[in-house]
Amino acid sequence: MTDSPADVPVDLDNCAREQIQFLGHVQPYGCLLAVSDDWVIEHASANTGEMLGHAAETLIGAGLSELFARDVLHDIRGRLQMLGHGTGAARIYGIDLLGDGRRFDMSVHLSGPHYLFEFEPKDETGTDDEMSVIQPLIARVRRRPEIVAMAREAARAMKALTGFDRVMIYQFQRDDSGQVIAEAAAPGLAPFLGLRFPASDIPPQARALYERNPIRLIRDVDAAPQPILPALDREGHRIDLSLSVTRAVSPIHLEYLRNMGVAASMSVSILRDGKLWGLIACHHSTPHYVDYQRRSAVELFTQLLSYEIAAVETGAERDQTARARALHGSMLSRMTDGSAIADSFDSIAREIGEVIAFDGIALWINDRYHTMGIAPGREEFAGLLRHLGGVDAGRVHATDRLIDAYPASNGFSKPVAGILALPISRGPRDYVVLFRREQVETVTWAGDPAKPAQPGPNGLRLTPRKSFEAWSETVRHRSAPWTDSDIAAAETLRITLLEVVLKIADDSIAERKRAQERQELLIAELNHRVRNILNLIRGLVSQSRSGVTTVSEYSRILDGRIDALARAHDQLTGSEWEAASLRGLIETEIDAFIAAQRQRVQITGDDVALTSEAFSALALVLHELVTNAAKYGALRDGHGRVEIALTRCADGALRIDWRERGGAPVRAPTGRGFGTTVIERSIPFELGGEADLHFALTGLEARFRIPARFVTDAPTRPAAPPLGETARGADEPEANLSGRALVVEDNMIIAMDATDILSELGCEEVATASGVGEALRLIETGSFDLALLDVNLGHETSVPVAEALRARGVPFLLATGYGATQDIAAAYPEAPTLKKPYTKRSMRAGFAALLHGSGA
Repeated sequence: MTDSPADVPVDLDNCAREQIQFLGHVQPYGCLLAVSDDWVIEHASANTGEMLGHAAETLIGAGLSELFARDVLHDIRGRLQMLGHGTGAARIYGIDLLGDGRRFDMSVHLSGPHYLFEFEPKDETGTDDEMSVIQPLIARVRRRPEIVAMAREAARAMKALTGFDRVMIYQFQRDDSGQVIAEAAAPGLAPFLGLRFPASDIPPQARALYERNPIRLIRDVDAAPQPILPALDREGHRIDLSLSVTRAVSPIHLEYLRNMGVAASMSVSILRDGKLWGLIACHHSTPHYVDYQRRSAVELFTQLLSYEIAAVETGAERDQTARARALHGSMLSRMTDGSAIADSFDSIAREIGEVIAFDGIALWINDRYHTMGIAPGREEFAGLLRHLGGVDAGRVHATDRLIDAYPASNGFSKPVAGILALPISRGPRDYVVLFRREQVETVTWAGDPAKPAQPGPNGLRLTPRKSFEAWSETVRHRSAPWTDSDIAAAETLRITLLEVVLKIADDSIAERKRAQERQELLIAELNHRVRNILNLIRGLVSQSRSGVTTVSEYSRILDGRIDALARAHDQLTGSEWEAASLRGLIETEIDAFIAAQRQRVQITGDDVALTSEAFSALALVLHELVTNAAKYGALRDGHGRVEIALTRCADGALRIDWRERGGAPVRAPTGRGFGTTVIERSIPFELGGEADLHFALTGLEARFRIPARFVTDAPTRPAAPPLGETARGADEPEANLSGRALVVEDNMIIAMDATDILSELGCEEVATASGVGEALRLIETGSFDLALLDVNLGHETSVPVAEALRARGVPFLLATGYGATQDIAAAYPEAPTLKKPYTKRSMRAGFAALLHGSGA
């Protein structure tokens, strides 16, 4: 009698044992050469003939110099030299390898005795500036205060960046399962948000590869892999493809993806402290390719995302560590012996609860038992005490499922599911134990986690499940998990109590001091960064209250000042840098701090224009001067003033004199901070000019000399707006938007920002199109209440879209970052022109003028 498939035992270790880095094949979207240290080709993938024009058999044994031109080899050797002894890959984009005009993206890395060269034909639809979108995308992520919100923005950004149908942010749990915490998916796809995937979906060796090689593209799950010839090296081993870009895919994983209905995928590792925190998982229903240069940009985006996640989590951990440290100090200051711990148990319990959440706490010291909240009885705890004696008595012990290690806990009179035990004596005798109650949880799995695999077409190997329908499981006898921060805080507390009980020796005191210094260093670093931000915002908030009678007026003025800071930043980072007004730069900085008291800053002398190099340097210097004056100097209170004199020298150079008068007495700082260094060194170092800083008792004095080559005559400037009126004018109509809006914009980042602004202004739905064809299809299939059109859409203009909207009576704004659009704007006088970069304020004003003028 033969066993049926249901009776055959499935070895779940098959997948874990599969050596996926030694598959001996590459995916066909690229080809591979394995080269010896003397640059002789020893292996080649079977598709080199198709890609490079040389069959693998003819390449093996040939020198690399016979294939590539001398200058190409020189470039490659230089890139490899820059790697040094690292384990990364040298990357070259768009290189003409063969001198025939075909461009390739190339990756080179060291694998054992071989250099592995991988080539992908250049996707000519891409751009040469892939990295430029990363900073604005990560800036959007950085604005989110919580992990889940950051993940949502990251998924949205990654979908826009890569074009995949579905992008999921997948966070690993303590049991190595993973949960989808954010998702961006095309319309019509069933959501995976909130689903949990079992640990068996990503076996250990795959996790290890994700930590070493952070990005993995599978262009087409049905594409035939290309073998590497010969299969074995001279030692009889397969080539290690751990860091390979084009490494072929395990048949088991390909079947897994097919079962999900996925034809192409990409995974990017989110690492924290070198460990796998999560993944960005991208799926597509048809074959989909992201070229190597854009994948490198994706990798950079994910690295920055990892830093932002780590910063948020580290901030919370630092807060908890700081509270634990404060508790450490307060307890040591008022307790000197073991009896004091028992006598102060209630207050100790409350203080511990402010650092570590618990449902109950027990203290066992000198055979005395004290409890608060949900805790076992004395005899029940005595049994638990014997169990704790069998674990490491010198460390904190934590579990969120006590019943697994101590089944007798299921019979406790007061049910507890998790414990955090702190030994506070040398032997297993005295303990503080925190308890947490059972937290019944319903986990929604992507398929039944108890059936992660079954026998199938791969023989008696692991075969992925075919169903990913949501499957719910009720988890019992488990408490809320103890976090790493909880355990670290508990260890700090344990040391504190141990010091009290043992009357710590001198060496223990020294160790505690070192631990405190490390904590203080971490806290000082955090405080420094936060203080700078808070000081600036506090100054803006405080100064903006003066003379304000309504909340709306206060909000408008404060928004205007923050916008002044943003405008200065835009002047520095604008792509079309030209000579700019120095007086305008000074006034922009002043408006951000004391716009309502601008008369306290007197600017004398003729205005000049500075080239982009000088403007950048002066912007930083003036920002530091104004900031310091507002925080510490003459602009700190209502009595001081600043005098700024602009003087053209005979040789055409510019002299700037800064004098502060009427403020608090000034003393020179004891050390040179970053701001002082910027003031004193930027102009001499970057421009070859001069800078002199004098801390006079009557106020700071500074003198700068800008060489003539950076100075030109000032352009004609329009009259400055009334002070305090940098926001929307008092008589300007308010734009209360509603309905459905259309954004036509060929820049992904700008389109996303415009969508956000229109939503904030009241639009219920915003559709976006990157070109004329897509926009016209949207107009044909749906109705719109208003639109924002970018005039120049790369190789076309938005004139056909404007004509279609005007024919339907839909009001629209014209947005442009160029000057050569007068003809288009003149053809539609009813459509105001919005100059890029636009803000929420300028867009509100534009639509207010548009709708007010049209009678809408």
